[in-house]
Amino acid sequence: MLYSKFFIPTLREDPHSAECVSHRLLLRGGCLFMASSGIYSYLPLGLRILNKISNIIRKHMNAEGAAELFMSHLQPMEIWQKTGRDKDLSEVMIKFKDRKGRDLCLGPTHEEEITEIAKRYLSSYKQLPVILYQIQSKFRDEFRPRCGLIRSCEFIMKDAYSFDADEEGLEENYSRMLDAYNRIFKECDLSVVVATADSGVMGGSTSHEFMAPADIGEDVLFYCSKCDNYFREQGCCDKCKNDLNPKKMIELGHVFKLGTKYSKAQEAYFLNKEGKRCPFIMGCYGIGVSRIISAVVEQSHDEKGIIWPNSLAPFELNLVILDLNNKELLEQALEVEAILRTEGLTVLIDDRDEPAGVKFNDAYLLGIPYILILGKKFLNTGKFELERRKTGEKFSFSKQELIKYLKDDY
Repeated sequence: MLYSKFFIPTLREDPHSAECVSHRLLLRGGCLFMASSGIYSYLPLGLRILNKISNIIRKHMNAEGAAELFMSHLQPMEIWQKTGRDKDLSEVMIKFKDRKGRDLCLGPTHEEEITEIAKRYLSSYKQLPVILYQIQSKFRDEFRPRCGLIRSCEFIMKDAYSFDADEEGLEENYSRMLDAYNRIFKECDLSVVVATADSGVMGGSTSHEFMAPADIGEDVLFYCSKCDNYFREQGCCDKCKNDLNPKKMIELGHVFKLGTKYSKAQEAYFLNKEGKRCPFIMGCYGIGVSRIISAVVEQSHDEKGIIWPNSLAPFELNLVILDLNNKELLEQALEVEAILRTEGLTVLIDDRDEPAGVKFNDAYLLGIPYILILGKKFLNTGKFELERRKTGEKFSFSKQELIKYLKDDY
């Protein structure tokens, strides 16, 4: 991909609206456009990162036998009235009437709608268990949007729902989702803490949160540096009696054992082995997909810009051409790009007519894992200069050595 043909509107100065490191760097790095407070567009770089996160989630959800669907953004208020959550979430729901006078809302979450789907199509224990999930936008009229994608009015979630015939089935699916979440966050190269949590307006008997340590977090856990454990309550450590230190956390995922809260309220029943009508035993499993972008930047950046992990980077290699007047350099760049493309690696070729300083500043800002330099040194020695963005390590490779190194690293 040629930089000159792509759309990467980087900014030289920090936006005045930026509230934190991730917000500042995502706007400066051309990943997001802020349409209004709490409302963002994903520009091409941001969309590539978002798609990588979504595909990681899909891979691990599909591995657990979950089936993907896509529910409506618009929801009739009558299904919310069945559970009483039209009142519980009234302050954040975006509600309106259509031209026919129907009361509608933009979905802030989808427990009610998925229960209606199960009610319609699942009628027997023989069809269970079922896990359905989606990756979709949610809408909430936040009182105070903050920190870019951390708390916004429109955001992207992965929400999954399990339907079981009994508590044993729910326990098995809940455990499988916990394992899948650990794998997802590990592949996203995120440091996370799993903690028991309050079920809140979601309801149910048990819930766990997956939280990423970060200075902009709205939640607080208490950390024991001696035994590396986190606690909900401040008191010395239960295990070693060491003093605890508060640490701010970003909530990235939340899983719930819903039980029969929704199925009973919405009269969603199936026939068990004895032919008796029973409410579905449900679980709910959410991940803040868009929040992962900000959390990764909060945990992985330096004074120069973002440092994307290999798994999420919009491109694997940023190839900087320092002398555009030399056709040999562009030819070599295109040849390397073609070879790496056959290996499944993507290359951003910086072919802009800009000073070297501008190109390097943008390369560090964008945070692509590797920066490859084609300039006078290559013309003199035939060696490629490669820099690893995360560590600053520099290498000098022949073309064959370069290809092998990148293939091995990815």
